[in-house]
Amino acid sequence: MGLNSAIKPISGSWFEFTHGFAPEGKYWNPVLPQFTTEQWKAKVKEHSELGMEYLVLMAVANDGKTFYPSKLQPRYDYACPDPLEAVLSAADECEIKFFVSNDFWADWREGNKMMTSEEVAQLREKGMEEVAEKYAHHKSFYGWYYPNESGLWNTIDDTTIQYVNRCNKKAKELTPNSVNLIAPYGTKSVRADDNYVRKLEQLDIDIIAYQDEIGVKKTKVGTAGKYYEALSKVHTKAGRSKLWADMEIFEFEGDVYDSALVPADFERILKQMEDISPFVDKILVYQYMGIMNKPGSIATVGHPNSGKLYTDYRNWLESRKQL
Repeated sequence: MGLNSAIKPISGSWFEFTHGFAPEGKYWNPVLPQFTTEQWKAKVKEHSELGMEYLVLMAVANDGKTFYPSKLQPRYDYACPDPLEAVLSAADECEIKFFVSNDFWADWREGNKMMTSEEVAQLREKGMEEVAEKYAHHKSFYGWYYPNESGLWNTIDDTTIQYVNRCNKKAKELTPNSVNLIAPYGTKSVRADDNYVRKLEQLDIDIIAYQDEIGVKKTKVGTAGKYYEALSKVHTKAGRSKLWADMEIFEFEGDVYDSALVPADFERILKQMEDISPFVDKILVYQYMGIMNKPGSIATVGHPNSGKLYTDYRNWLESRKQL
């Protein structure tokens, strides 16, 4: 199975300057504020060395502060004066494409408020204007990521459609050639019927990377493929958004949602890749940061087993090249 050339490799990963929920980010949150510009750049290049082409930035702001110099909110007290500039500059050099977040300008835990509040929407759009003005010149600025997640209980709700379409309208005004992405949860609850096709037709987004939800234990290994198979059919019918995967490569150290994220075994991850590969265009993962580390990197951060997962995956990649 490990040498099956039909298994799609990992095309990219989410990327974050801090993890919003501190218990989950136990192994990297304390270290990231100390990263220098050189370390941020090295971390981006590690992804490229593993053949990854895309990075999805989780947030440009969080809980009232920004990760770049802003006129809208105070900046996080990080050793690197501008982490966003550092990672985009590194991505320019190694030809990685960044989906840059347009949030979290309020409390990320209040997803519905952030999708419906006019006050937040206006702040978010000012933020997008500022981010585009400062960073859209980077060739790595590929597109935007709208990080407020909706659960797809049966179908795509109207709140999500209105939020995504408003975000996308602003994105296209600022960066007309941008390719934009969302990553909803609730994948296994989708009713892949004609009503879902109609909702997809209304949703103005280029790529939907559905969460496989293996790490959060909502889905069992070996079962996610059937959900992506059904989604591939409705996406084909709608003829609009590309279908990607947001594949979870973590497990929890203790209780789900209440403990640290740690690397899953590569054997499990390979089964996930095998299961969903036939039905998606690309596999992105949540996430390299803290869960995988290049051994000996100057930007080592995360769980002690992260180096082993990196090595296991790299060895699998190398074995594919010999086919």
